[in-house]
Amino acid sequence: MALMINENCTACDACVPECPNEAITAGNPIYVIDALKCSECVGAHDEPQCRKVCPVDDCIVDNPDFRESQEELLAKYQSLHG
Repeated sequence: MALMINENCTACDACVPECPNEAITAGNPIYVIDALKCSECVGAHDEPQCRKVCPVDDCIVDNPDFRESQEELLAKYQSLHG
């Protein structure tokens, strides 16, 4: 499933350079994850890198509107990276 950033975001910018799919952008006032690009780093890393570097606990959560299997996440990653 894709991830999303909630209102606990401090807009620290730590997550942006870590996303292999360039799915994270600055929003107003918090950062936003494009669910169509987010693969939870499946295909690139063993765990979501945005969650790994985020200094705020429970800021990056599962997006309930985008429930995807590991296979679907991998296919999304592969379609974004050829």
